[in-house]
Amino acid sequence: MKRIAMWAVPVAIVLALVWGFATPARSMKLAGVVRAPYVEGFEEEGRTRLRERYLIASPVIGVVQRIVLEPGDRVQVGQVLATVMPSVSVLLDPGRRAQAQAELRAGVAASEAAQQRLREAQAARELAVSEHARLRDLAARGAVSESALDAAAAQAAQAQAGERAARAERMAARQREAAARALLAQEGKGGGESIALQSPIDGVVMRRYVESSVPVVSGQSLLELGNPGQIEIEVEALSTDAVKLRPGMAAKVLRWGGEGELSAQVARIEPGGFTKVSALGVEEQRTKVILQFVGEPSQWAALGDAYRVEVAFVLRAEEAALVVPASAVFRQGSGWAVYAEVDGRARLREIAVRGFGARQVEVASGLKVGERVVVFPDDQLHDGSRLRATE
Repeated sequence: MKRIAMWAVPVAIVLALVWGFATPARSMKLAGVVRAPYVEGFEEEGRTRLRERYLIASPVIGVVQRIVLEPGDRVQVGQVLATVMPSVSVLLDPGRRAQAQAELRAGVAASEAAQQRLREAQAARELAVSEHARLRDLAARGAVSESALDAAAAQAAQAQAGERAARAERMAARQREAAARALLAQEGKGGGESIALQSPIDGVVMRRYVESSVPVVSGQSLLELGNPGQIEIEVEALSTDAVKLRPGMAAKVLRWGGEGELSAQVARIEPGGFTKVSALGVEEQRTKVILQFVGEPSQWAALGDAYRVEVAFVLRAEEAALVVPASAVFRQGSGWAVYAEVDGRARLREIAVRGFGARQVEVASGLKVGERVVVFPDDQLHDGSRLRATE
């Protein structure tokens, strides 16, 4: 028995060595642990949209003359877009008279409200432009960050756009008021004079709803105007991602159809969410995130209204973070782990993760620069498996 016991240990060692070398090495792709630029964020599909839309509608029942403007035609403030001839029967109808009087009162109130909003928009614009100028001077001395300056620039641009929108809204309200006055003034005088509908903005005809000379009713849409140079991006983001965003955060517009990437930043996150069913049939809570382009408008001039884009939101960026490919990291219990290559074998290594990027994972501890990890480990790989690196 003693002799058997004496030989048992060496034999077991020899058998283990034979088994270890007899087990074929697994061909696996390896990647190095490096320090590299790291961006943490997420990507979502989005759509461009006009920052402001202006719907031109008939103020009365009548006949609209043929509209010669076509989508894509440029228009100027005050330019006549369409002409409507009021109907005789409508002018003599008591019910329509009462409606016109109500429309006149509403038009007067809308004009006054629009005038007040314009004053507020002008004050907001002056404040935003002044603040941007102040921060620009501070940034030249290194007293404020680039992100703060970019946020101030976006705020100034948004305030200027708000002033333009308020001015156009005032003009549209005055036109509705004038149309109601004209309708009442011509009561009982035949069909009355034609009503010219003018453009409230310098912009472009986006859509034409009526082309030929046809009867129209009050409120019927005739044209839609907008300024393609003032477009923004609407993204329906998961609510769990939206809570990480703040106005002024940077983003990149990817795969938009043109060359390179476009710069953008978060303008606002809408407070209300909604339920949307994904392509896989899963109900998701999402909310709308609005972004503004950053840079020269000529860079995104090819984009129009309702164009598809993909947006990469940047939550955090590091110049030299300790990173590994995201495909190398997997769940291990309640934490995270990788298979590190040590002397030609796979060794299970638990790691602490600081953040997840689109293609990289930032490692807080558990790995060091120069080590190699297995990419796309499968369920056949285990601690101690022999490895053979592949390209």
